[in-house]
Amino acid sequence: MWKQLGRPLVARLEVPAGVYSKSAVAFFSPGITIPEKPKLKFVERAPTLPKVRREFKNLRDIRGPSIEATDFTEGQYGILAMGGGYLRWGHFEMMRLTINRHLNPRTMFAVWRVPAPYKPITRKGLGQRMGGGKGAIDHYVSAVKAGRLIVEVGGCCEFGEVERFLTQVAKKLPFPAQAVSRKSLQEMRQREEERRLNNQNPWTFERIVSANMLGIRKFVSPYDLQLKGRYWGKFFLPDRV
Repeated sequence: MWKQLGRPLVARLEVPAGVYSKSAVAFFSPGITIPEKPKLKFVERAPTLPKVRREFKNLRDIRGPSIEATDFTEGQYGILAMGGGYLRWGHFEMMRLTINRHLNPRTMFAVWRVPAPYKPITRKGLGQRMGGGKGAIDHYVSAVKAGRLIVEVGGCCEFGEVERFLTQVAKKLPFPAQAVSRKSLQEMRQREEERRLNNQNPWTFERIVSANMLGIRKFVSPYDLQLKGRYWGKFFLPDRV
């Protein structure tokens, strides 16, 4: 009797040895399909182009909120960028190795939500004098804005199983990031909307700047008017309503 009570309440699906347990995954979690290659793919260090043109810094790439990859598509959990920054090839390798090490390929999968490094960064050699034109290309980076998903993890798993190593990866990124799930991301956006609707202070940043009170337009950037003061360069200011 005690042996029967000690058994798990969920029925298990026996899979013969040497057979891929895709049916077991579909049995436990209907609607979730595991791709043929569930682990994160290797990312190239440089784009495969015959010649890459050198460009300006163009810091608009990391300023303000992201309009791409802001919602989940395949997975249930992921890493959300809370600020802007650039991802180098070493960051991609760190994420790939850490996540693939903790990933169970039979029941879980992971996908990239950011492109491979594409933006060239130039640098001059040590000890060179000023002038002489723009330096040679040193490495490539990927621009990330605040509110963008970096990587998605899905499958037959709970958020508690993946939160530990996703948080470990998020702490090593060059910008603020955190591990989120579909539910926590939705709750975060609902709290922001509730704060905006229930705000009792009539003197908001948007009202002061749009009305040009005390001639404040001379001292603020046009981006502050466009972004309503919630973003300061690449930094996201969540406490400002």
